[in-house]
Amino acid sequence: MNRQRSVMASEPVTVVFKLYCLAVMTLIAAAYTVALCFTRTVSSDLYFSTAAVCLTELIKLLLSLGMLLRESGDWGRCGSVVVSNILRSPVELLKLSVPSVVYAVQNNMAFVALSNLDAAVYQVTYQLKIPCTALCTVLMLSRSLSRLQWFSVFMLCGGVTLVQWTPPQATKVQVEQNPFLGFLAIAVAVLCSGFAGVYFEKVLKSSDTSLWVRNIQMYLSGIVVTLIGVFVTDGAQVLEKGFFYGYTPWVCVVIFLASVGGMYTSVVVKYTDNIMKGFSTAAAIVLSTVASVILFGLQITAAFLGGALLVCVSIYLYGLPKQDTSRVQKPSSDGEDTQRLITV
Repeated sequence: MNRQRSVMASEPVTVVFKLYCLAVMTLIAAAYTVALCFTRTVSSDLYFSTAAVCLTELIKLLLSLGMLLRESGDWGRCGSVVVSNILRSPVELLKLSVPSVVYAVQNNMAFVALSNLDAAVYQVTYQLKIPCTALCTVLMLSRSLSRLQWFSVFMLCGGVTLVQWTPPQATKVQVEQNPFLGFLAIAVAVLCSGFAGVYFEKVLKSSDTSLWVRNIQMYLSGIVVTLIGVFVTDGAQVLEKGFFYGYTPWVCVVIFLASVGGMYTSVVVKYTDNIMKGFSTAAAIVLSTVASVILFGLQITAAFLGGALLVCVSIYLYGLPKQDTSRVQKPSSDGEDTQRLITV
């Protein structure tokens, strides 16, 4: 498995493919945020966010099974891998239930945040996941950050503070919003993202088990956790109105982007670097801002522009030390790939 991953990591890629990766990563990040905000603030017949998160986990499970089948080569090998690593490994399932619970909370917090904040404000503020992930990496994996990375972390926090100090108002939103509640939801989502990402990386590095097997283990636990969340939070209404109440084409787009976005980006980032990822994030912030002005009547302020610029520059600076991979020893290459994958 290590040999297979090293071969994949060393596959040559063209500039055109990297630009394609950049475009897809940017569009997915921007489109998901804007579409989710639209379904929670503009469209009528509000759907159950807990049910949407549960359905997303189910689709991710099916996609991971498909990728495992492709990796295994045939149904027989795929079935034996599933039986040995999942059905006969309850301890591993229990181990992966930890990030499942945390990710379930994170995904539900995204719905709460985008019900109370504009998409552009959310996109900028959510970048706090970078310093949170960095802190968890230092504490849980005993890694160190360069001075430039620490400087960029503080710059990012300053940019987010500036954006939240006088947040811009959206004039076309049809529901009453609570910006403070939205910020609290983002704070919880950021903490969940940092911890779960580093925890999952630690689990991946503890064995040579396939990434797709680990994903299947996590999504199986995630389905159970999110189903419990559906009936604890919205059980009575779901039984009365139905699991798919309020679903529109836009809601289907949100679920589709949430399902394929993270998995697709995880695979794509393997062939790019943190510099391109930083440009992608900055471009997604710009696209979200433009879309918010058009769709939600967002009134841009000088504080928002200044804070967003600081966040974009800090993301770029944070990726700079990782650009030169020639000094990284081969034994740690898998770990670096995993770190890039998790921090998506």
